[in-house]
Amino acid sequence: MSFFRKDTPPAEDLANLKVTDARTGDVISISGVGENFKDLDFTADRTTRYQAGARHWFEVAGPYMERRVALRVSGDEEVEVHLHADPRKVSLEDLGVAEEDLAEMDQRQNTADSFQFENKVWLYRLSREMQAFRDDQAQPTGYYYWEFQEQDGKSLIAIRKPEGEPFAVTLYDGIPAGDVTIYRPAAR
Repeated sequence: MSFFRKDTPPAEDLANLKVTDARTGDVISISGVGENFKDLDFTADRTTRYQAGARHWFEVAGPYMERRVALRVSGDEEVEVHLHADPRKVSLEDLGVAEEDLAEMDQRQNTADSFQFENKVWLYRLSREMQAFRDDQAQPTGYYYWEFQEQDGKSLIAIRKPEGEPFAVTLYDGIPAGDVTIYRPAAR
């Protein structure tokens, strides 16, 4: 009789989804980081997977209070979670960094390089070519990418430079993975 039996995969445990399970269509709830310290809840309408050399991470993004937010998840063994929810548009000039400074840091690849922004020191973490694979686009997008981490903190600044386009600066706050709850609609 086993000849006719179909092996079915185990049912997904929707009650115990981890932040690393997040994907498009999920409702993401992050404790206490929304307006007035309420939970920040959004429905992920896009997933983007990034690869920069041997490093890889993904982001789920969606609308929250008339703006877009993104939850960034990285790390294989030790998971790092960051949230981009800052509504400000930040430029290189706001950071006090010039294109030449970024080029020099890229050439040196020295993790002791840094700059100051908002009374914090931001340490160079990496720079290299990056590929972004969005779930709603057939082809990946290429960028040049710089990443800085807050000294003695968990926040990140990511700078992307698509060819022929201006620099894009994204501010991320580090958050505990345990503060994120993933809700997935049951398949019908």
